[in-house]
Amino acid sequence: MDVTLADVETAARRLGDAVLRTPFLHSQTLSQLTGAEIWLKFENLQFTGSFKERGALNKLLTLDGEARRRGVVTVSAGNHAQGVALHARGLGIPATILMPATTPTVKIRRTESFGAAVHLVGRDFDEASASVADFERQGLTFIHPFDDAEVIAGQGTIGLEMIAQGPALDAVIVSVGGGGMISGIATVFAALSPRTQIIGVESELYPSMARAIERHAGPIPAGTTIAEGIAVARPGVLTLGHVRRLVDDVAVVPEAVIEDAVALLLQIEKTLCEGAGAAGLAAVLADPARFRGQRLGLVLSGGNIDMRVLTAMLQRHLVRSGQLVRLRVPMLDNAGSLGPAASIIGEMGGNILEVTHDRIFDGASARSANAVFTVELPDSERNALVIEALHRAGFTAALVGTLPGE
Repeated sequence: MDVTLADVETAARRLGDAVLRTPFLHSQTLSQLTGAEIWLKFENLQFTGSFKERGALNKLLTLDGEARRRGVVTVSAGNHAQGVALHARGLGIPATILMPATTPTVKIRRTESFGAAVHLVGRDFDEASASVADFERQGLTFIHPFDDAEVIAGQGTIGLEMIAQGPALDAVIVSVGGGGMISGIATVFAALSPRTQIIGVESELYPSMARAIERHAGPIPAGTTIAEGIAVARPGVLTLGHVRRLVDDVAVVPEAVIEDAVALLLQIEKTLCEGAGAAGLAAVLADPARFRGQRLGLVLSGGNIDMRVLTAMLQRHLVRSGQLVRLRVPMLDNAGSLGPAASIIGEMGGNILEVTHDRIFDGASARSANAVFTVELPDSERNALVIEALHRAGFTAALVGTLPGE
């Protein structure tokens, strides 16, 4: 069944004030950085940190008394789970949540805090989904995370708000996992702003929707992605139909660009996004020429990120931006040799995080060593200045170390 504008408008009335009408704001700095006029829809500010509670609540509100008494079951990597758990508790509905074992701990704990029973099943969404039938046989109603008309209609309320809150847009860029959010938003814009392009975004590791609509010929979706919220191996049947009819394109972006997008949103907008939430900005960063001069609406779909993953992403961003570097400095293996090199690095504004001595490999001799400095710099231009200063002092310093695959 195709979702209509009337369905989305009904969902908006049904939800009322139970979910946040999130801000939709212009980003002057990101606009200057990308050459496009960037507007951000802050769905990461929802109480559960994700847009998913819109569709979850809309579906729950359609259940009759008997279905509410028996309870519901869903499968989710975390954001849909939290939406179901929170609003099921508010409605007095028992909730069972199936999650892949790889789900970030922050999402598991938050879901449990809403009173749901959480079961960790399988390595990914598909393996966890295989257990849903067991709970349905016990009488629980399955709340699908994306392939459900009421869920799609609930997510579509984002589009209604964007049209009401902001200017006319040339394009809306939406992260895509199973396709529920983009299906709902595309339904709204097709009816109310048909000139606006709808563009989905997927990680290069999980290009399932792009492959399904023959916009990408990359590998079969698999792997460990930092955008686990959109790591879906196969799109839904209902959502695929909507995407084929209403979506103009689905872009596929590298993992590294998603990492950079997370870092930029934190640095520039002071807002925390998970990988899936930053995918829209990643699409613009990956292909700025395509979007230059356009007015774009980006949906920051979620902000639930594991702190260890965030730390690693920010460090990798610093490496790519040239602000976290490794310098190899050959020197005599004598007392006092290390100090002058370390002093030069410090005088040039470098913060030395780690020093190691390699006395065996990479050209070291019985009387020499390679000192390898891990250095944090205030800006990317500084690394060339540090190397120049070391060369003037007689050291043959060089940058070493890159990220795998980059």
